[in-house]
Amino acid sequence: LQFTEEKLGQAEKTELDAHLENLLSKAECTKLWTEKIMKQTEVLLQPNPNARIEEFVYEKLDRKAPSRMNNPELLGQYMIDAGNEFGPGTAYGNALIKCGETQKRIGTADRELIQTSAINFLTPLRNFIEGDYKTITKERKLLQNKRLDLDAAKTRLKKAKVAEARAASEQEVRITQSEFDRQAEITRLLLEGISSTHAHHLRCLNDFVEAQMTYYAQCYQYMLDLQKQLGSFPSTFLSNNNQSSTTPVQSVSTPPVLASASASLPSVSNSIITSGLGELKSSSGSRKARVLYDYDAANSSELSLLADEVITVYSIPGMDSDWLMGERGNQKGKVPITYLELLN
Repeated sequence: LQFTEEKLGQAEKTELDAHLENLLSKAECTKLWTEKIMKQTEVLLQPNPNARIEEFVYEKLDRKAPSRMNNPELLGQYMIDAGNEFGPGTAYGNALIKCGETQKRIGTADRELIQTSAINFLTPLRNFIEGDYKTITKERKLLQNKRLDLDAAKTRLKKAKVAEARAASEQEVRITQSEFDRQAEITRLLLEGISSTHAHHLRCLNDFVEAQMTYYAQCYQYMLDLQKQLGSFPSTFLSNNNQSSTTPVQSVSTPPVLASASASLPSVSNSIITSGLGELKSSSGSRKARVLYDYDAANSSELSLLADEVITVYSIPGMDSDWLMGERGNQKGKVPITYLELLN
């Protein structure tokens, strides 16, 4: 009745003090954003909604979800199987196996990121929503009930006409007031804990960032290693002017920048090479070449390159067809032909 009359504007309502009101709105705000961040982190770590539901169900049943391959691991396995099918001795087969192994490593790093983030970030956030905030909600409801009791007692006191009724109503107001004050204090103490919740969640956030940093650093290192490995495979050699789409080229991997340019070129057998390179291979002479991309030497037999510099290149009999000897002053070493543009 008291609640209904308040809603209709027929009864007075005891207002909470400003400090308590501020604490309540801070708690609500914290709960709202914690839920949003938590749910979106789950989506980020596991984009598949069916897999998320399955994990949730197993968690509620207190059982471990069946372990299955994640997307990078699955792609890696397909690549490895394809590479073995095409022949590990072939350039493409070998490259596929190397790529597949790297994809699987990324898949493992992915698992570690999910696991670490779940323990250090998602679990503390969920514990707040399902623990501390539920307690706050319960005590807040109690406070609301105590306030309604107090206001109902105040209303009865106002309406009391005879002395005995007034005395009884005053006594009731004193009791309900003290119960309300006590509950307000309990609620206030709980709500003031939100500041320490923020401090705790900040530490968890740092842990999450560290887990992401580790993951991205691992992925970067794996891809760097893979690129270096692929650099030693036969690579598509583009003709000097990059214009002829009919120039026969060698098969396989190209540096990322070349990939889009080479996409339009038909891939043919390893034995066919461009005329410019053919001339260089058949003659014992040397030619100038412009470097297209930076290249870090994988070992002491190779020469590091800087984009746009011009070096001298020549072929050595019996040398791998994807490499030339490069010279810069008194420095010399093997250089991959895909990083060069031969000059006339």
